[in-house]
Amino acid sequence: MTERKVEEAKADRDVTREELAETLDALGHKLDVRTRAADKVDDTIDRATSQVEKTVSAPAAEKFRSGAEAVRNNPLPLFAAVLGGVLAIRLLARRRKQGGAC
Repeated sequence: MTERKVEEAKADRDVTREELAETLDALGHKLDVRTRAADKVDDTIDRATSQVEKTVSAPAAEKFRSGAEAVRNNPLPLFAAVLGGVLAIRLLARRRKQGGAC
């Protein structure tokens, strides 16, 4: 192999490694559901807080902001409440459907 071909092969290898690293980083980000969910929660809380600050008084906005921070720091109770609400709605809908079929 000539010196030039060796250099071209090394350059090609380096480009391939760089592309592979970028692809793996992108896959890792896509597969990191927990971080993506936390980012989504943060974005939603930020938008809601911004909207509340535009529509209510400063003290009420401050209370909402502190509540939003509590949710951001510990989202499990909110998640459990939402899940419970969804399950209750499904149960009520199922009972209503069964009651109407009789």
